[in-house]
Amino acid sequence: MGIGSRISKLRDDRGWTQEQTAGLLGISRAALSHYEKNRREPDTETLSKFADLFKVTVDFLVGRTNAPHATVESPVREFVDQLELSEEDLLKRFDLTIDGLKLSPEEARRFIAFVRAERNMK
Repeated sequence: MGIGSRISKLRDDRGWTQEQTAGLLGISRAALSHYEKNRREPDTETLSKFADLFKVTVDFLVGRTNAPHATVESPVREFVDQLELSEEDLLKRFDLTIDGLKLSPEEARRFIAFVRAERNMK
């Protein structure tokens, strides 16, 4: 089942018209029709809007899974929620280790600086 078929089914399951759905998404009815008929694929922003509107995952919409709702266990969710921490937060909350040895605060700062520099070179 393609993206368009999944979008169409999700819309039909809710009893929504194309006009209603397009309005909720902020797109034209014609664009929605093209998506549902697989004439066009939504960009990532629109795909995210579909996922939010229908309360499903993007992976479900694109056919990577048949499970419409991802379930993330509590420890994993807590970790994911903390991924965007400042350098100081990282050093306070986590013991960074390499080869089983805890990094000193200075080593951890150099490690973080190295990753940032490497990313800036790309």
